[in-house]
Amino acid sequence: MFEDVISFIQALFPGKEFIPLHEPTFIGKEKEYVNAAIDSTFVSSVGKFVNIFEEKICQYTGAKHAVATVNGTSALHAALLVAGVKNGDEVITQSLTFVATANAISYCGASPVFMDVDRDTMGLSPGALKEFLKNHTKKSGKSCLNKKTGRRIRACVPMHTFGHPCRIEEIAELCRNHNIILIEDAAESLGSTLDEKHTGTFGRMGVYSFNGNKIITCGGGGAIVTDDKEFADHARHLTTTAKKTHPYYYDHDEVGFNYRMPNINAALACAQLENIDIFLADKRKLAEKYSKFFDSVPSASFVPEPDGTKANYWLNTILLQDCKARDLFLHETNQAGVMTRPSWTLLHKLPIYSHCQSDPLTNALWLEERIANIPSSVRL
Repeated sequence: MFEDVISFIQALFPGKEFIPLHEPTFIGKEKEYVNAAIDSTFVSSVGKFVNIFEEKICQYTGAKHAVATVNGTSALHAALLVAGVKNGDEVITQSLTFVATANAISYCGASPVFMDVDRDTMGLSPGALKEFLKNHTKKSGKSCLNKKTGRRIRACVPMHTFGHPCRIEEIAELCRNHNIILIEDAAESLGSTLDEKHTGTFGRMGVYSFNGNKIITCGGGGAIVTDDKEFADHARHLTTTAKKTHPYYYDHDEVGFNYRMPNINAALACAQLENIDIFLADKRKLAEKYSKFFDSVPSASFVPEPDGTKANYWLNTILLQDCKARDLFLHETNQAGVMTRPSWTLLHKLPIYSHCQSDPLTNALWLEERIANIPSSVRL
């Protein structure tokens, strides 16, 4: 049934017996910088490339401060702690996201509250958030409380799904009006913008991931970005085992984490970031080819970037007619050596999060049955 789609994708990635969903691309100074880190003998969380990478991330995104971490999950965990999320608190997020989003909330002893997404952005819906805040919360001093549980809602973590910016400006306004700290899960959206402003820079903090399948990678890696110096200083301290500055004494003033990015990973990240504009331009060309092709495929539709945004098209996405068609598409493509995948299982369906409060999640449920991600690697 999907022979034409398979043939088209195979033609986009010629010479490959197996076409991965998203593989890394190394065309720059990766080996040079990694070798320099090795030669320096500083390969762990101290070294010049860590500082250089943080400076480069600030220059690229426009954020004032950046803290490099070992992965995106640790970045989100640290950001939540810096925001003051404590045991017994609640954090609003979306059910259509990778499990790490909710896991980081759980690491703090807090509980996620799952909101619906918009169909076009696939990210947290400001309409659903507004409805929940209006009907299910109340203000108590400077806190926002959940009427049902009596717990404090300390933060909100929307995710820019597959690199498509959600309606983050509307979400930010709602959070400001309800004394909720906004932390963007921009793990998938480095390079995506809304009105030329980078995702990850609309909230009090934003987090990125540089996992092996992301648009730039250093094997693992993550970062927190913020314009708040106090937040940045605390995040840097917390992710360096909360060690007080001293040339040789080991004094720690709070429970910290060994979360800082190693210098050898930062070296790789610096080289990758130097070529991000090339990667973005190439991925945009691929998305344009997909968009044009799927215009003539009645059984599937391509998901374009939302109006007013510029997406990084990290993972190109199509919507099938229903769950049966989606499953058939996944089976036929993977059997043919073309890697495709569905969206994540909605988090409220997982046994570990089935007890969490949620709204009806109408759009998330609809999307879950239809989403398929298709090969999206840079093709240089």
